[in-house]
Amino acid sequence: MATTNPNQVSNSEAKIGFFERYLTLWVFMCIGIGILLGQLFPGPFKLIASLEIAKVNIPVGILIWLMIVPMLMKIDFAALHQVRSQWKGILVTLLINWGFKPFSMFFLAFIFIRHIFAPYLPTDQIDSYIAGLILLAAAPCTAMVFVWSQLTDGDPYFTLTQVALNDLIMVFAFAPIVGLLLGLSSISVPWDTLLISVGLYIVIPVFIAQLWRRSLLKEGYTALQHILKKLGQVSLIALLSTLILLFAFQGESIIKQPLIIAMLACPILIQVYFNSTLSYLLNKQFKVPHNVACPSALIGASNFFELAVATAISLFGFNSGAALATVVGVLIEVPVMLSVVKIVNSTKQWYQK
Repeated sequence: MATTNPNQVSNSEAKIGFFERYLTLWVFMCIGIGILLGQLFPGPFKLIASLEIAKVNIPVGILIWLMIVPMLMKIDFAALHQVRSQWKGILVTLLINWGFKPFSMFFLAFIFIRHIFAPYLPTDQIDSYIAGLILLAAAPCTAMVFVWSQLTDGDPYFTLTQVALNDLIMVFAFAPIVGLLLGLSSISVPWDTLLISVGLYIVIPVFIAQLWRRSLLKEGYTALQHILKKLGQVSLIALLSTLILLFAFQGESIIKQPLIIAMLACPILIQVYFNSTLSYLLNKQFKVPHNVACPSALIGASNFFELAVATAISLFGFNSGAALATVVGVLIEVPVMLSVVKIVNSTKQWYQK
């Protein structure tokens, strides 16, 4: 099998494509298109919502696989041994991703959704909003981290290894952490559906993606990049199609209370800046090089929102507050992460003192 070069991975993926650069704009367009179509053609969307097997919607399940598999194909699990010298940065990132991130979101969701914004939110959806925010925080980092890392001149070996390690941990830790935090929030945990979601949207896609990746690498690294470039567009189209379906069902509640999205964004924004700052400062305290501290902070702030959206739909349905909360994560991902990139770049001299 051909050897994967992390520098090649970073350089090729660091160029933010047209769709990725304006992802926030496309999400806003999907909001408008989805709401409009949902109001004009409620019948077809109800039919789509009814196409389920074991509480898994078949059309959306297909779209989500088209989102997730290309992301997972970018991960090289064989790279896990390559950054032993940067073990401090890895420990900091793991601590933030699995020790702080889900629990800080649980706390912020409790404060903002259960208390501060509760009078302005639909009472029957408050638990669902909290569940969606927890799902978002429990799914750390996506392949987009390669882009953010390159924009900060981050160590490509560290970034690749950390993303691979996170994906491996997610297979085993996602369901227990989500179950624990939903239980602490007094939200009923549908364990059967949660475990099915983990199998459908983590375990099986990881297996398929890695088999496909290995097969392509036998033909050379160029063959892998050629397919990834094509699949990248497919992945984004699938994401936007899923959002149109979601907003077609969410339209009624959004029209009635358009500020819901802004209220859901508050805890997400606070958590992103809190986790990235904490990671950055801890790395500085442990004298970790700047080119490792940057991707560490970015990985601690970014979310695998494709998985969060998929799981929210499976657990709570299309028209749930959980699905809407995870979509808000998609909405703010690009502008927020670019702001974190700017912060770590502009503080490089201070960090290295």
